[in-house]
Parts: sequence; structure tokens; C-alpha cells
Amino acid sequence: MPLLDVRNLTIELDTAQGRVKVLEKVSLTINPGEIHGLVGESGSGRSLLAKAILGVLGPNWHIVADRMMWDGKNLLEMSAKERRNLMGCDMAMIFQDPSGSLDPVKTIGSQLIEAMMPNKSVPFWRRGRDTYLNAQKWLHKVGIKKPKQLMKCYPWELSEGECQKVMIAMAVANHPRLLIADEPTNSMELNTQAQIFRLLSQLNQLQNVSILLVSHELEIMVNWCDNLTILYSGQVMESGPASAMAELPYHPYTRALLKNLPDHTQKMRHKTDLPTLQGSSPSMQHLPAGCRLGPRCPEAQRKCVKQPNLEQNKGRYFACHFPYQSEQEDDDAIA
Repeated sequence: MPLLDVRNLTIELDTAQGRVKVLEKVSLTINPGEIHGLVGESGSGRSLLAKAILGVLGPNWHIVADRMMWDGKNLLEMSAKERRNLMGCDMAMIFQDPSGSLDPVKTIGSQLIEAMMPNKSVPFWRRGRDTYLNAQKWLHKVGIKKPKQLMKCYPWELSEGECQKVMIAMAVANHPRLLIADEPTNSMELNTQAQIFRLLSQLNQLQNVSILLVSHELEIMVNWCDNLTILYSGQVMESGPASAMAELPYHPYTRALLKNLPDHTQKMRHKTDLPTLQGSSPSMQHLPAGCRLGPRCPEAQRKCVKQPNLEQNKGRYFACHFPYQSEQEDDDAIA
């Protein structure tokens, strides 16, 4: 049974220009112990989807879904108290804006200890000291060189990268079953990024923690994730195993993202332009009819003014009227 099963999730926001549909019929399935990547440009709705799963909703949000199941339980039918208990124990999220997610009038140590669950196997008169030492341990694991001194600091005294490490320590300290990481290595140097990825990999392999990794760095996602979901302007373009999508992308948008990756095995002329899609992502107030990639898609035809259905082929899902896999199958049949 999947740990998380979301079917046809739609999110609408009330704005000054009226109600805007920012996510449209998005489906996502995460199995226990799986690392699932959520890829897309800025404004594609990745963070909104992550917050909807966690239950961090705004007052102007309107959510409709066929189902949102967590370990066999319906998230849409849970009370606010049940969602908070789930959020603090089984689900955790590393937010994209770490400095804005921390309380500026409380020390790092007090916030970290408050977020951690005390170990009930330890006698009650030792739990305070045990939690304090455990907080220092997690700060050291995420790359803080002097955790004891940092616990006395306030968030406004830290850099953006240090705040990000504190948020990661808060998220992983309670050993959640699902960790949602929204750009977890943003504003970090390369050696610290590698350390964070090693920590997440250890949590996944040793403690069977499922991870939903939100990022726009497709090269890292392909090498690190088991499955990928590609979002564009609030719609799912393609979903499936990461290795299969990298080898043979079905959707034109997925192929464009893969072509945009630099190829270090071949020589390139100085200042050579990388192959990219023409144009830019549409605004949510002026979305095109049908497939939202249509105005930029190199394979677009008249039929694309109708929204394509999400089709399945050998464990792969794609929403396109003219997928590349049909051409590949024709070539294989001729051969």
C-alpha cells in the first residue's frame, strides 16, 4: 500500500483578479522508502503541492481532490488537530525560506528543542539534558561546526545557509516517515550540499524514510531519485522512473529539460547557447487553453488546444497528444 496517494488534486487561490487555478488535476504516489523528485520551473506549483500535502494552507486556498490518502487514512477528512499531530510526528518539511520560517525573538536552541520530541525511554529528570545534547548532535550532523555556540544565537544573527541547516535539523530530528525537502541545499556551498545529501540518503536507507525532494536541478534529481514528476504551470507533464525518463523522455518538455543539461563529454564553442524552449512560462492569470506548454512546445499542433489526458505506458505517465515514445516504437517496429 502506498504511503501517500494523491489523485487529481486541484488548488485554486482567491486573488484580486478573481479565483486562479494554480494546480490542476495533479496526481502523486509515494511508496515507503521511496525517494520521489518533484521537478519544475519557478511558479510551476511545486511548493504549493508540498504544502497541501503537509496541511499548511492559506486562508484563500480552495482544495479539491478525488483522494488524498496517508497510510490508508483520508487527509481531507482529518480535523485540524489530527493534521497537526501528523505534521509533528510522521511528516516533516524543509521550507524554502528558512530565515522566514524561524522565530526571530527565540534562540535557535529553544526552537530546535521545542520541535523535538523527548525520548520517553529516558527518565523524566534527564530528558531536558538528553534533548539538549541530542539537538547539538543533529546540528553537528547537518554541518554546523560549533553547535553549542549556535544554539545561543538568534535567527537574525545567522546566514541564510546556517538557517537552512537549522531547518534541516528540525525536520529530521524526529525521524519522520515522510520528509518533504523544498530546495534543501539552497544557499549552501558544494561540500555542505554533499553532506546534506549523504544525511538524507542515510535516513532513507537505514530508517526507511520516504523523501519528496522538490528542486529545479534535474541533473541531481535524475541521479538521486527513484521516480520523478515533472510539473509545468500547475499541470503534470510526465511521471515515472527517473532512469527511464532520462534515457527516453516521452514529453517534449522533459526532453527540453534534459537537452538543457550541459554535456561535459563533448567540446563546445565559447559562449555557445544551450538549447532551450522559446518564450517563458505563462502567468496564472493568463493561462493558455488546453496544454499549458502549447505556445512554447516544438511539437504543438491544432489538437493541443484541448487538454491531453494523463496516459500510461509501462509504468510511465505523460500528458501529451504527440509523445516522442510513439516515434521510438515505430522505429523499433521497422527495425
